[in-house]
Amino acid sequence: MSTVLAVAHRGDPYRARENTVASFRSAIAAGADMVELDVRLTRDGVPVVLHDATLDRLWGHDRPVAELTAQQVRELTAGGVPTLAEVLAVTAPVHTLIDLPMRDAAPARAAVAAVREAGAGERVSYCGDPAALKAVRATDEAAEIGLTWKRTGPPRPAVLRDLRPAWLTYRFGLLDHALVERAHARELRVMAWTVDSPRAMRRLLAMGVDAITSNRVTELRRVIGPLSRR
Repeated sequence: MSTVLAVAHRGDPYRARENTVASFRSAIAAGADMVELDVRLTRDGVPVVLHDATLDRLWGHDRPVAELTAQQVRELTAGGVPTLAEVLAVTAPVHTLIDLPMRDAAPARAAVAAVREAGAGERVSYCGDPAALKAVRATDEAAEIGLTWKRTGPPRPAVLRDLRPAWLTYRFGLLDHALVERAHARELRVMAWTVDSPRAMRRLLAMGVDAITSNRVTELRRVIGPLSRR
């Protein structure tokens, strides 16, 4: 059985609209070990699951989420944009990775609060911008953190000391054997994103990565091998 985790990027977006309940359910059914999602904060402070700053690309409304209440988001999308609390209830069978790509601390604190309210701390990890992750660490000393790192040089010692990440997450094209080995020498696991080519998936497996994120979780599951649930 493989110990490499299959991570579903925003759910199963080739079968259901990304970052929706249907997409996450499809990813779990396809054999994901972990689902990745994005969090935005509404005007009234509710963390909702959406990658973009506006509703335009996915829902046809050029309205910034930060200027809308959670109820307005629900009405404009016919309930399509779920709250983080709603998604955590659906993803209970697997691990959830919450991506916080912005430097703003408010979404990070709201996400941690929602996770705590759901009693989901042991099945949730966080990745994203170091500033947002610093807010996660300040809010939850026990949180599992994956530092998103966008260069081949190692993270600064101060960053590692402050965040205490369990993971380094890299765009897959940056990775090679030496970088993976250096991370493992520091007792850090390596996650590669976002990989849709079976050939690239196999190359990453040969490097020794610990997790692969893909939009095509069914294909990823096939390449990795039998289900390895955490």
